Amino acid sequence: MNRLSISAPRGWRLKHLWRHIAVSILLLASTPMAFANELRVGQPAPGITLDTLDGRHISLAELHGKTVILTFWATWCGPCRDELPLLSSYAQEHARDNLVVLGFSLDAPDTLDQVKRVASTLRFPTGLLEDPHVPGYGRIWRLPVSFVIDRNGLLVHDGWKDKQPELTRERLEQVVTPLLERPRR
Repeated sequence: MNRLSISAPRGWRLKHLWRHIAVSILLLASTPMAFANELRVGQPAPGITLDTLDGRHISLAELHGKTVILTFWATWCGPCRDELPLLSSYAQEHARDNLVVLGFSLDAPDTLDQVKRVASTLRFPTGLLEDPHVPGYGRIWRLPVSFVIDRNGLLVHDGWKDKQPELTRERLEQVVTPLLERPRR
């Protein structure tokens, strides 16, 4: 029996181990994008919690029974600045219809004053997103991006699929308004 076939030289084994570790790290690093590709309209929406600027914690699970819009934005994003007032007025118009909008800002903590200024004009809770890698939604790389969840917790609208990322009044009327629960009179 040939001794080389039984045991490889130590240097070769270490090199092989480091390659294996490097490949594993790369696979783990790419996992959040894979999760975004696993979003399926009609399936349960991945859980998420908004840590608001005023210290509250609002989890998607707590909002079961309500229609929810998750919107990801930043103060430096021009299209976001156009979309946020629209979402704010829509949220105010439909608050009695069990609509909740949650705003996740991708701004850095050192721009908190700017985020607070924008948030003070909005009629929905907002918080800073600590990490752009959101389990189940992927790495938030395009802004704005929004997701709509129905009152049963199912994903109804996947913002990654939109060619035009900003929500418009027409899009809200098409996608969200039919989901809303009208108050009984």
